Amino acid sequence: MALLRNQTSISQWVPVCSRLIPVSPTQGQGDRALSRTSQWPQMSQSRACGGSEQIPGIDIQLNRKYHTTRKLSTTKDSPQPVEEKVGAFTKIIEAMGFTGPLKYSKWKIKIAALRMYTSCVEKTDFEEFFLRCQMPDTFNSWFLITLLHVWMCLVRMKQEGRSGKYMCRIIVHFMWEDVQQRGRVMGVNPYILKKNMILMTNHFYAAILGYDEGILSDDHGLAAALWRTFFNRKCEDPRHLELLVEYVRKQIQYLDSMNGEDLLLTGEVSWRPLVEKNPQSILKPHSPTYNDEGL
Repeated sequence: MALLRNQTSISQWVPVCSRLIPVSPTQGQGDRALSRTSQWPQMSQSRACGGSEQIPGIDIQLNRKYHTTRKLSTTKDSPQPVEEKVGAFTKIIEAMGFTGPLKYSKWKIKIAALRMYTSCVEKTDFEEFFLRCQMPDTFNSWFLITLLHVWMCLVRMKQEGRSGKYMCRIIVHFMWEDVQQRGRVMGVNPYILKKNMILMTNHFYAAILGYDEGILSDDHGLAAALWRTFFNRKCEDPRHLELLVEYVRKQIQYLDSMNGEDLLLTGEVSWRPLVEKNPQSILKPHSPTYNDEGL
């Protein structure tokens, strides 16, 4: 019996006839981005058991490419949360447009949502985005960068059941309040501000759909979504697109490694730098401390 090692990292040895073949599970696409399934390469029986002929290496194809190192593993090891079971009364309430009882009190989730949105606007290095992506320092550029980070928070929190979806609505509510307040501070005419808010709202929902499709697709699909929305179809340097695709992939992966309960209770999110100086630093995110009295 001969042990043949593949060029890829070996996670398990699977017996085929009288030999052991190294195979590695791949990460695929599921209900949303980063939902993991295991796929095993298939070999024909005649080829696998062909006398003393050496078994060729097994080609592993990744459906998506992640910003990762060989030993980096930031996706959640725990299974995805199961959809909550709700009673008939709660279903009737939510069908009427109201929110039924949640796992945590709504005021705690609202405070956590405010903290999460604040993280999007205060912990993001806008100057680095302006410089590396060659974006003008304008209100519209600020909105595009904020929209991208808010969307990544929405993608993460939608995994946390009904409480997470409720938190998503509150995050979007705080975002529009902030946008409107910033417009007033800048002295924008109320009529023009109202008109621009309508345009930004349409742009927001179109961007959410495009980003969702891109994150579930390969890097080409995500790059196309970023080119249409983030760069407004005016990106002439493909390196800028490559940089941003890498940033979104690693950031989504990093957010997935954070504990959902902590995010629901604290809303504290840290963002990776646009250009990663030390990729190993994202191996283990810091766990936030929740304090009832500190709310």
